[in-house]
Amino acid sequence: MGRVLFSGTRPSGSLTIGNYLGAMTQWKKYEADYESLFCVVDLHVVSEPTRPDELRDRTLEALCLYVACGLDPDRSIIFAQSQNPHHAELAWILFGSTAYGDLTRMTQFKDKSRKTSHITAGLLSYPVLMASDILLYQTDVVPVGDDQVQHVELCRGIAKRFNSDYGTVFTIPESLTPSSGGRVRSLGDPSRKMDKSDTNARNTIKLLDSAEEVRTKLRKAKTDSTGRFPVDDPDEGITNLVVLMALTRDTSVQSVVDEYRPRGYEALKTDLADAVTEVLTPIQRRYAELRDDEEILRRLMRTGAERAVEKSEKTIRSVRHACGLAAGGFGAA
Repeated sequence: MGRVLFSGTRPSGSLTIGNYLGAMTQWKKYEADYESLFCVVDLHVVSEPTRPDELRDRTLEALCLYVACGLDPDRSIIFAQSQNPHHAELAWILFGSTAYGDLTRMTQFKDKSRKTSHITAGLLSYPVLMASDILLYQTDVVPVGDDQVQHVELCRGIAKRFNSDYGTVFTIPESLTPSSGGRVRSLGDPSRKMDKSDTNARNTIKLLDSAEEVRTKLRKAKTDSTGRFPVDDPDEGITNLVVLMALTRDTSVQSVVDEYRPRGYEALKTDLADAVTEVLTPIQRRYAELRDDEEILRRLMRTGAERAVEKSEKTIRSVRHACGLAAGGFGAA
């Protein structure tokens, strides 16, 4: 249990079945092998203009869903990023170890900046805050999807540069790519992953969707024009539905194809709606219990925040001392 694992989720939208099957089911397994921190990274959301009430609600929603999906707040540290001021402080310090050119080369920055005429400094620099999230807890491993590996590599570079300039302070983290057997994609555009921030609600199945919402979304989900289950192409909608069924049932893609090829797409969609609802029902029941009990919710947030601050205190003191900041004191760190 000595090795540390850190994972964070932006509360920029409601968590989806893709988040659950692709990441959160793995998180439960990590709890047994690592000292784990699961963070709702709300500071990342304010890197762009946002609605305050919505951000507060989404943050609480995500914290409750973490627990409702099976994470143990007594074993793992579950908290909101903004509850620990060390994240923002370390991010500012790490700017001095980060090259501007490295930030402009980040793929996600390039993609997002093409879609807006209002490019904020936060949009450019939020990978430094992500590095702060990771390095603050002397993290050994970071479970990420393929689209986030570049950010972990940047974090590693920042840590190595800081250690070179000031002496060894940070653990150099490694990426951990979950092997969930497939990625859940958008129901309307299977060339993209299912994204909790998607503005088209029909493209995603949220963890809090009702059974009727799940059925309606899957009934309208893209398949293909052949009717033959061509699951060799990951960008085909039918491939996405077959993978979703395989992940939901914890079985192989081939077994799903063998079962539904003779029965057709409609039967697959109908049974998939039932299978997804069966997964979501206990999550939604536990979520409702947490959101309805203010005392439990306050205790969950307070305890997680206290444990996070306690764990990060040693690192931030070492950083202050290494940099010569007055807050680091004038004796040994």
